[in-house]
Amino acid sequence: MPDKSHRYSASMIVIHWLTALLVLGAWFTAEGGRKIAENPPLLHFSLGLAVLVLVLPRLVLRVAGRTPEADRQGWLAAAAKAGHGLLYLLLIGLPITGWYAASRMGVPVSFLGVELPAIASKVQSRPGLIAELHENAGTFILILAGLHALMAVWHQFVLRDGTLQRMSLR
Repeated sequence: MPDKSHRYSASMIVIHWLTALLVLGAWFTAEGGRKIAENPPLLHFSLGLAVLVLVLPRLVLRVAGRTPEADRQGWLAAAAKAGHGLLYLLLIGLPITGWYAASRMGVPVSFLGVELPAIASKVQSRPGLIAELHENAGTFILILAGLHALMAVWHQFVLRDGTLQRMSLR
């Protein structure tokens, strides 16, 4: 089991797993197409925006050095860095593109009971490329998160480097 200096902080662990649950919940509550204008997926909006809200403290903790140094070097370190960067990009980009797409369809977006301003003008036609990117990126983040989880399992059971213990509260 890794020593304390090689473990994530309790706050980072909670944010990590809460983010994972929120992303999964947002994916399961997603609906597509123009029908959302008549019946907006309010739970989906709230879960997605909660992901966006959690990214800020997560990034602050990373910058403040609340993440352990990785022992990886070479291509494995580069791949991990690229994968984490892409995950962060999606954690920020997906909620914003969803908000944008809803705004283009004239669907009001609220978070915790507070209606948020539209970030784009309503259109009568299709909401556009950003909306399509949002739909496809929603599935892509699940694939990427699945690969992230597989790599953690590989580290734990093949490399035997204690990776899963680093991200557990025990």
